[in-house]
Amino acid sequence: MDVSVAEARNQLTKLLRAVEQGESVVITRNGKPVAQLAPPPAQRRTVMLGGMKDSIKLLPGWDKPIDLDEFLSGEL
Repeated sequence: MDVSVAEARNQLTKLLRAVEQGESVVITRNGKPVAQLAPPPAQRRTVMLGGMKDSIKLLPGWDKPIDLDEFLSGEL
């Protein structure tokens, strides 16, 4: 279903109901598509704190300060 920006603004609730029923809604401005309302993905990924723990290893001295000349030389 294609609707104009003005129509989408005035009928957002109706458009959301259509999306809930599986319909995709394209919002247009001057006849050109600018946005799309669609159902969310079936399943969202859960956030797992500490998921990368023990996967990233930093070498000793990774945080050693360097001076500007050493940095600009590109020989790190």
